[in-house]
Amino acid sequence: MGRRVDPDQVALDRRTFLTKAGIAAIGGMTLAVAGCSANDASDAAAENSKELPDITWDMATSWPRGLDTIFGGAEVFAEMVGVLSGGKFTITPREAGELVGGLEVLPSVQEGGVPVGHTASYYYIGKSPVTAFGTALPFGLTYRQQNAWLYEGGGLEMLQELYATKFNAIQFPAGNTGTQMGGWFNKEIKSVADLQGLKMRIPGLGGKVMEKLGVLVQVLPGGEIFQALQTGNIDATEWVGPYDDTKLGFHEVAKFYYFPGWWEPGPSLEVQINLDEWKKLPEEYQAIVEAAAAAANSTMMARYDVRNPEALKEILEGGNVTILPFPDDVMQAAKEAADTLFEELKGQDADFASVFESWDKFRKESYAWMGLAELGMLQTSALQV
Repeated sequence: MGRRVDPDQVALDRRTFLTKAGIAAIGGMTLAVAGCSANDASDAAAENSKELPDITWDMATSWPRGLDTIFGGAEVFAEMVGVLSGGKFTITPREAGELVGGLEVLPSVQEGGVPVGHTASYYYIGKSPVTAFGTALPFGLTYRQQNAWLYEGGGLEMLQELYATKFNAIQFPAGNTGTQMGGWFNKEIKSVADLQGLKMRIPGLGGKVMEKLGVLVQVLPGGEIFQALQTGNIDATEWVGPYDDTKLGFHEVAKFYYFPGWWEPGPSLEVQINLDEWKKLPEEYQAIVEAAAAAANSTMMARYDVRNPEALKEILEGGNVTILPFPDDVMQAAKEAADTLFEELKGQDADFASVFESWDKFRKESYAWMGLAELGMLQTSALQV
């Protein structure tokens, strides 16, 4: 794992979080939960933070501004920081390309070009494969499982230590899309053979698995995908799900929509902060950041769970898109390729191997439970609706 980092430097001790957050963050959140307005919470926070410094940050993101779900996660985070600090800590989210390219957020945070970013960590597996754990691994964890492993299963502490040593950064979960769709294709995929030579936009370790299946993988930021699909520069793409996908117009240029998105069963997004800038923040502001990230994490998932069913209905009623499951041989080949990839990465990277051990143990135990309770309930309910 490398050099251990003093946890006081990179993360709040959860046992003392309530004490540290009491001056601003928890006071403001308690008022909000009790039914008070945002103005009431802001007023209370302002009263408690009179002696705290005024700080203004610009936040780089990987998202087009028009995606009110993903870019909205950065906005929720920034708004919460402002409210809980009584307006003294201001963060302004910028869309991809405004400060840095959509796939350059973590490098810019690491180098101090920007103090804070909102991105998907698996965009940076080229810097280290361990970044995949901050977003998603193929055949991995759902939203609830990902949160459980990160917040209570030791995952976040492990990743924060690695981010500190590898990237001079600290990160917090700050959004999740939930289980994604398998993406848009310009031809029907009848077997694994149909993937040979297919040009597909797919990032992260899912992209590495697709490469093993013969796919020519490209990694593009969200704002560039539609044109690439429309012009034939790519034959297929994955993004998130019905709501975002239709906002980006994929249903207008590809007619086959596949499920499930086995490479992203519950992908987290992150707020990433330059570690030098983090250490300069008062403890109250550090507490606010953690609380605001958690708020963005839950809010984004709730928005997708409301908007995806509505968008799916529109796709179905439009009649121009065929929605299909991936063929069984594709799923089997993908699972085998994913397992092979994991073994390769464990042999190549000691950090990946260490985190994988924790992640995989949690995955197996969690699915033993959720496969019984959650899956059973969903299957029974779906037949009765």
